[in-house]
Amino acid sequence: MPKSTHTMQNPTLLDGPKFQITLQRLCRQLIENHNDFSESVLIGIQPRGIYLAKRIAEELRKILHGKTILQGDLDITFYRDDFRRRESQLVPNQTKIDFIIEGKKVIMMDDVLWTGRTIRAAMDALQAFGRPEKIELLTLVDRRYSRHIPVSADYVGIEVDSIASQKVVVSWKETDGEDKITLLSDVK
Repeated sequence: MPKSTHTMQNPTLLDGPKFQITLQRLCRQLIENHNDFSESVLIGIQPRGIYLAKRIAEELRKILHGKTILQGDLDITFYRDDFRRRESQLVPNQTKIDFIIEGKKVIMMDDVLWTGRTIRAAMDALQAFGRPEKIELLTLVDRRYSRHIPVSADYVGIEVDSIASQKVVVSWKETDGEDKITLLSDVK
């Protein structure tokens, strides 16, 4: 039987119930370390980490029976080390942090951890809002062996071994119609 080349070249790494189970596992791991979240906040890194942070916050509220979970969005556009090198004009996203992070435990979230440069920029941007007690990183996908900067996640949904020519795409129900993680090959 011939196999579909589309499936072979662009495999689905996670979708359906396994996607939701992965989010729930990450929430349980967070609860182990942050208890009732009275001293902890969630920060989603724009543009795609905000969907992860919102989903995790929703799930935590369900598990913790309506407990207040502070969740914000952080734009890193002008903190990136490559923003002056871009040929196209950058359009910043919105930062929405309407609470104090001073002295709090901050859990930064992004959908894919790859080179580490986004996380470095996020830590720089976060300093404008105060000095947290601690910063942790939660990522849905950790693309191992691709770091440019020594960054690692404290909480990982799945780990993926990939090469530079591949791209990991996280699709969200809210924007893409389904929850799915795909590995795209031969991305130019």
